[in-house]
Amino acid sequence: MNEKEFYEILGFVKISPHRANTLKCINEELKIPSQIAKDLDIRTSQVSSALADLKKKGLVVCVNENVRKGRLYKCTPLGLEILKKI
Repeated sequence: MNEKEFYEILGFVKISPHRANTLKCINEELKIPSQIAKDLDIRTSQVSSALADLKKKGLVVCVNENVRKGRLYKCTPLGLEILKKI
């Protein structure tokens, strides 16, 4: 990834408080969407939308996609690099 692409992703995250806060909330932990929503005091649907956006950009991954409830999310190495700039 070049510098321009990195800063485009950084802007994408920073423009949305929900995306930025969701990424900050996960940081180096494994978290489920309901815990993120509780920690940030926002609706689970807002967290789900933010997670979908972050996942598309390769900033978070779900480590147990095959389960219906209790999906765990963690930051990717790129996600952790973006966190350093937020």
